[in-house]
Amino acid sequence: MTVSPALLAVEGESTGVEFHAPSIWEFYPEAILFAGTPFEMNRIMIIRMIMVIALVVIFWLGTRRMKLVPGRFQSLIEMGLDLVRVNIAEDLLGKKDGRRFLPLLTTMFFLVLFLNITGIVPGFNIAGTSVIGIALVLAVASYVAFIYAGLRKHPWAFIRNALFPPGVPPMFYIVVTPIEFVSTFILRPVTLTLRLLMNMVVGHLLLVLMFSGTHFLFLGATEWGIKALGIGTLAFGIVFSLFEILVAVLQAYVFTLLTAVYLQLALAEEH
Repeated sequence: MTVSPALLAVEGESTGVEFHAPSIWEFYPEAILFAGTPFEMNRIMIIRMIMVIALVVIFWLGTRRMKLVPGRFQSLIEMGLDLVRVNIAEDLLGKKDGRRFLPLLTTMFFLVLFLNITGIVPGFNIAGTSVIGIALVLAVASYVAFIYAGLRKHPWAFIRNALFPPGVPPMFYIVVTPIEFVSTFILRPVTLTLRLLMNMVVGHLLLVLMFSGTHFLFLGATEWGIKALGIGTLAFGIVFSLFEILVAVLQAYVFTLLTAVYLQLALAEEH
């Protein structure tokens, strides 16, 4: 049996069961459909497509026949929409600008949430946001919305105040301006991307480590004392799975909240 150099394998003495440590190569699976073409799709791409379709279907079913007295399913959909509308959009941007950017913020929240949650869905077992593509696209969308909002409302003042903050002595602009340029126009999309990506990558690696360890200890170890350690790795795996659900929701909320904060800064009247 050939084992990739990137894949650590520890074989049990007599059982033949191997322990496979988590590897970064798990985020680059082989192509399943259309291999060698511009439309090549691997397991993660298929997971993304399934979750996008599921997201569209769920919201279509939940909103196609809205009732004045909502049922349970409609109430659940409305609670999710109100979370973004009330707690993020209108709270930070006000009702007028909040409704203006609500479609963008709502799309970001639920897309990130649905793609994050696949990390603990049996059969998927990896987040759709654990590869940089989606995180980067959403971060660029956030960045473009930020620039658009600022330039449209305060065309000159937006750039001026971003690069030359008021109240700073002119002699210090030679230091402050490059720092503000990098932090405002370069680091923001980078930090948005990496924050989401790294949380999902680390979560996946932890879960793979725990459950691979459980499998190896239960089936690969020959001594009962060693097998018993599998109870601990299984318990930690369950705990980390529950924690991963919290992280999935929290990262969707944080990503959307930071986008709204950037829009608020762009639209602030002091510009």
